[in-house]
Formats: sequence, structure tokens, C-alpha cells
Amino acid sequence: MVEFLIAFILLVGIVVFLFKVGIRRITIFEYEKGLKYLKGKFKEIKEPGQYWYIPFFSSIQKVDIRPCFVSITGQEVLSSDGITLKVSLAVKYEIVKPDVAINEIQSYHDALYLELQLALREIIGNATIDNLLEKRNEFSNKVVELTKEKIKEFGINLISANIKDIMFPGQLKQIFAQVVKAKKEGQAALEKARGETAALRNLANAAKMIDSNPNLMHLRLVQSLGESSGNTLVLGMPSQTTTLPIKTKEIDNSATKQIEED
Repeated sequence: MVEFLIAFILLVGIVVFLFKVGIRRITIFEYEKGLKYLKGKFKEIKEPGQYWYIPFFSSIQKVDIRPCFVSITGQEVLSSDGITLKVSLAVKYEIVKPDVAINEIQSYHDALYLELQLALREIIGNATIDNLLEKRNEFSNKVVELTKEKIKEFGINLISANIKDIMFPGQLKQIFAQVVKAKKEGQAALEKARGETAALRNLANAAKMIDSNPNLMHLRLVQSLGESSGNTLVLGMPSQTTTLPIKTKEIDNSATKQIEED
């Protein structure tokens, strides 16, 4: 009985001590990982769940591991043909090793930013403006290739890095606008010439058909008159003269017209 009482008193004393020291509860959500430290030393990674800890001895730091988006804007880069450009990147990354990202580098965000800047300068510095505009997607892939392995050392996985905007100096913008305008005007002139060529080709084919069969001209004339509204016209055919009645409306100049064909 005495032993039981002593054990109970010890248990109550421990509980009181824990509450005085300040026992804490922490909830790590599904999109997080927890870094547990014991007396300032990293102990382990806690998976999502609910944990109790004593701040006097230990602490748990939560790290969000969801994919993050960052925009690197206004990077002035000199191209290989000596033109200063302002380039911006849209970057997507995620933390895959939170213990490395937090414990082994002061700021993984700044490290990521710097590596992307250096890669962007290296790629654009070796390219001309024309190549940059024509192969924009390829340059985005090169940024990922150059930085992905280095960024892994920070406990980060680079998912994508896309060149978002390329801004040129003011005078160069006007020159590019003139080049685009000239190209569009040339394309319009080419399409117009193609249309005229096709129309002439159709006319030539029609002329050949009429030469081989003259009656097609008479049939086409009769068809055209039937589709229009006008006066009674007298057609002179090689074999006979035929009068075609058509709905009569007000006549401006003459009541009849005679069409003669040789």
C-alpha cells in the first residue's frame, strides 16, 4: 500500500512538473513534414500526425513540402550579339529533403534564386536574339538541365523553369515591329498573287472548254439570264432565233436588246 502511494505521488509529481515546464502538442498536416530537435540537435523527421513534446528538452519545426511557384523578374542579361535584355522566369519547385533544406543551407530560397540567375546569364550570354526568340522553349529546358542537379544539393527538386517575358530596349522594339509588319505585308501580297493565279488558271480552263464545245457559251448565257430579273431578250443562235420571256420590270433605256453571236 505504501509503495502504491509512493508511486502515485511520483506520478502526480511528474505530471505537475510536465505542466509547469509546459508540455506542448503539435499537429503536422498532410502537406507538411516535421523536423524534431532534441537539445538543439536534429533528431528525426516527423510524418503527418499529432505529437506531444516538452519545449524544455525538444522542439518540432514544421516545413511545407507542397510545390511552390516563384517568379524571377527583371534580370538584365547581355546576349552574345551585345544587346541588353530583361528576362523573367517562372519557376516551380518542391522541397524533397526538408532536413537538408533547413539544416545545411542558410536560405534555400536565396540559393535557388542565385543558381537560376547564373544559369540564365550563361545560356542567354551564349545566344543571339534570333535564336532566343525562335528556340524559347529549348532555352527553358536548358535552364532546368543546368540547375537541377545543383539544386538537389539543397534538398530541392526543380520541377520546371520557363522563360516568361523577354523585354527589349525601346529602339529595338520598333525595329522588330517593322520586321513583323514587313513579313505580314509580304505574306498578304503572296496570298493575293496566289489567288489571282488560281483565278486566271480557272479562266484558261473555261476558255479551253468553250473552244472545244461552243454550245457551253449559249447554255451559260441562258442560265445567267434565268437567274436574273430583267426584260424580254431575243437571242440570235447559229441555227435559229429564239425569244426568251423573262419577268418584265421598269425599263430604263430600251424595251428589248438583241444579242447576236457570230
